[in-house]
Amino acid sequence: MSFDPMAVAIDWLDAYRAGDIEAILEMYAEDAVVHCGCGGDVKTINSREALRAYWVDRLREHPAGKLYDLNPSQNDGTVISYITDTGVMSALFAFDTAGRIKELNCNPSHAA
Repeated sequence: MSFDPMAVAIDWLDAYRAGDIEAILEMYAEDAVVHCGCGGDVKTINSREALRAYWVDRLREHPAGKLYDLNPSQNDGTVISYITDTGVMSALFAFDTAGRIKELNCNPSHAA
């Protein structure tokens, strides 16, 4: 592995906190899939256009606050928890070999 999965997750949170949609989108693989359960129902986002629309809404409606927790996960992934206006959110990342986000699963955390 030629990248640090935990550093990528921190970079993602930094871009999210800064509201930098272009930096966020550059972190995703072309065929990335996002499963977001943040609003109660799980949304699956699997196209670049849908990913951009998701992030436009997410940045406007639920900006990220500070880091809550960060841990490695199975298969060289990372789990990051962060604070939003709706509480603590948890994001599980899986990466491709280039260190881009291949899959992201985000949901409200059961922490706090």
